[in-house]
Amino acid sequence: MASEMMEALMTLCEEKHIDQMYLIGKLEQSLAESYANVMHLEYGARVTMDPQTGKVYVYKLIPVGEPDPETGEYTEFDEEDVTPKDTSRIAAQHAKAEINAIVRNAAREQIYEEFSDRIGDIITGTVLQSTPDFTIVKIREGVEAELPHFDQRRYPDERNERPQGERYMHNQRLKAIIIDVRNPNSNEAPVRGERTRPSIVISRTHPDLIKRLFELEVPEVYDGVVEVRSIARDAGVRSKVAVSSLDDRLDPVGACVGPKGSRVRTVVSELRGERVDVVLWSDDPAKRIAAALSPAKVTRVVVDPDPDNTYATVIVPDDQLSLAIGKEGQNARLAARLTGYHIDIKNESLASKVLKQLPVREEVDEPELEEGAHRCEYVGPTGIQCRNQARPGSRFCGIHEKLQELDDVAVSDDPDSLI
Repeated sequence: MASEMMEALMTLCEEKHIDQMYLIGKLEQSLAESYANVMHLEYGARVTMDPQTGKVYVYKLIPVGEPDPETGEYTEFDEEDVTPKDTSRIAAQHAKAEINAIVRNAAREQIYEEFSDRIGDIITGTVLQSTPDFTIVKIREGVEAELPHFDQRRYPDERNERPQGERYMHNQRLKAIIIDVRNPNSNEAPVRGERTRPSIVISRTHPDLIKRLFELEVPEVYDGVVEVRSIARDAGVRSKVAVSSLDDRLDPVGACVGPKGSRVRTVVSELRGERVDVVLWSDDPAKRIAAALSPAKVTRVVVDPDPDNTYATVIVPDDQLSLAIGKEGQNARLAARLTGYHIDIKNESLASKVLKQLPVREEVDEPELEEGAHRCEYVGPTGIQCRNQARPGSRFCGIHEKLQELDDVAVSDDPDSLI
């Protein structure tokens, strides 16, 4: 029976990719606890197992010397062979559950060691099973991953990593990225049903999935010549990707889109039809915001000069307002997440009404300026410059000094931009 048990253990090790000596060591520990209870050994037992024959040897621990004065426990023991005649039968009876637990934990530990450093990597798997709460994806033989899509109203502590509208069929191949690998030795509270769920957690909604897909399809992105600077995503519906190039001669948007859109079309196909907008990244916030609102055309972008104040006002033509905002505010929301700015969009009609309400000094004969003084730089809607003398240390007179923030905002110097 011993040899049969060892053959079964070795077969199990090969199937689960577990080290043979590791499994034997764990089994010896569990058997030592079992025999100590069965044989009523006060100070416990030590068990050794012959890896060739499977024969089990049990040694009774006998304390030597005096106990530790602080803990009251013995630190040194002699051993006495108390191996019973039916060790193999007892081992088979008492170790079945332990072996299952050891195999399960050993497999999870090996998976954790292999994949814990691969968080953020893209994987290609095959759907094995789909339930209402999660989908099991086979990465390779013996390694499975979980793609959770729990109902957040019923299980607020669980994840939902499935894009809106996606459903998976058996044997369907899909790409996803690894977002978590559960540590079997962690002291954290386990998730619901963790022991029966795979250790690897993957996602189809994470923004980095788009970046990994572009790395697969665009050699320039994989080589680092074209850099994906920012991604904003409504999974399953629409995404915006901002890219820049380290080579001034290379168009990063064209490289990602590909000839006749072939490259971005492959990414869209993998995302099950999710719309992907590729825009040009700029270090100039005004340019960046104008590009992020594509395909809407922008007349002007007013950015607060204070770098700590991430607010911007965007003026668009009247017929572009709904396009700039998007359905249910999606375009503006994605642009804000892409750029990191709070964006307030106004049409030209509303912007002109606001400007007309600003107080303007009536035209008078130009006064004689004092030595070292200069004229107020404010220009009214009619194109006439204010004739007042500017206040000391300011570019404006007292009336128009409040307009300084609007005239001092960052304005793009790119002649091709409508900013």
